[in-house]
Amino acid sequence: MELDQMDVNEWKYHGEGNKSLVVSHLQRSQVFRFLKYPASDTENLCKVVVQLPLEFVQSVCLKVQQERPESRCDKMMDTFSGYALCLPNLTKLPAFHFSEKQSSLCIEIKPKCGFLPFSRHVSRETKYRVCRFCMHQHLKLANGKWHRMSRYCPLDLFSGSKQRMSFALKNLLQEPQNNLKIFKNGTLIYGCKDEKDSLQDLNTLIHHLKPYFYPANGLISGSHGTRTVLNELIHVITVALLNATDSRRKYIPEGRTYCEASTLHREILRKGISGLPKDCVLSKILQAQTLDNLDIEGLYPLYRRVQQHLEEFPEERTRLQIDGPYDKSFLEKLENVQPEDDGTVEYAVQKVHQYRVAMTAKDCSIMIAFSPCAEDELPDSHLVIPSSKSRFTYSVSILDLDPKPYENIPHQYKLDGKIVNYFLKKTLGKQEHEDCTLVLHSV
Repeated sequence: MELDQMDVNEWKYHGEGNKSLVVSHLQRSQVFRFLKYPASDTENLCKVVVQLPLEFVQSVCLKVQQERPESRCDKMMDTFSGYALCLPNLTKLPAFHFSEKQSSLCIEIKPKCGFLPFSRHVSRETKYRVCRFCMHQHLKLANGKWHRMSRYCPLDLFSGSKQRMSFALKNLLQEPQNNLKIFKNGTLIYGCKDEKDSLQDLNTLIHHLKPYFYPANGLISGSHGTRTVLNELIHVITVALLNATDSRRKYIPEGRTYCEASTLHREILRKGISGLPKDCVLSKILQAQTLDNLDIEGLYPLYRRVQQHLEEFPEERTRLQIDGPYDKSFLEKLENVQPEDDGTVEYAVQKVHQYRVAMTAKDCSIMIAFSPCAEDELPDSHLVIPSSKSRFTYSVSILDLDPKPYENIPHQYKLDGKIVNYFLKKTLGKQEHEDCTLVLHSV
């Protein structure tokens, strides 16, 4: 890549999150990731990996501005430092898997938290029974974040039961919100950029998917054909998510393994406790998530202990690795936490670090990229998924692993209370209304 010959017309807007904006190359499987800063903070300078010509960066900023979702425009792309991260485009298969001329699909899933709290510090019994995602749906609907309720429940996806996982994926396809996106050759074809800009036409999606799963069958059509194609897609996703070197070793988190808000039949939920293969991608994410073993209610007093210590001794921020570096020393702090609180700031900061890693795992994304491969193409057998009419080579990646900021903990504590209070208000109010209706009817 010749940095002095960069052409802005070879790059397009790819997407953005809370902290960064991504552009992708039109031909090469490559992206640039630019950090963002609040629109009011014009002095923010960032140090990252690749230094690009400032003229190119400013041209990219102007080119993508009209494509950015309105809800993301409160932050500006960093055009002052000239730095960006140069990364592989995970919506496409790595070149060693297949020829770059082959067509590929990519499913991006943001699975969210896959377990119910098991901490003794939880003050609301509802949190032991209904997952954070399902409760948060009510508040998001009330705030206008989304216009329709999602029936997806993360505990179904993380169950390891193929029946429950299939149910979860069908619900994601019906109402993807920002938890599911589908890319074809690196271009978004299904899902939401934000709450006001979405591509959610299932018929159009089936039109894109059919050549992958039924390349020589023109007879499949109608509602039966739609279900058949979606079932094939769900099969491929499920196999990729459960792939493990040893499927016999299972991981099941502490606490209840099903959510009472899931719309799947209760008997299926109770019996569908299969556990995840211990080294599959979902299991690795879930094990990181369960580092949050105190819940935010138990963690917040420890955060206050650390904060009071830092207010008195601000120079300790570096020793305690509040801002990193996230290296071997940081990892050792996560792994060697004593079981009981001894009242020290060291114990408190270790639990804070565990919580931050858990929150990162709760908000990460899984990228499953796959492409058809012929019988005479023999990649690693672990990287091949057979379906009814096709076989696919694939890769699974995890992204959005930036550590959650220490300063975000008070916000999470307040948000947790808002979510639970609003859920109880809505559900208890509905129950009281239903009870009242029944009493009046009987009179």
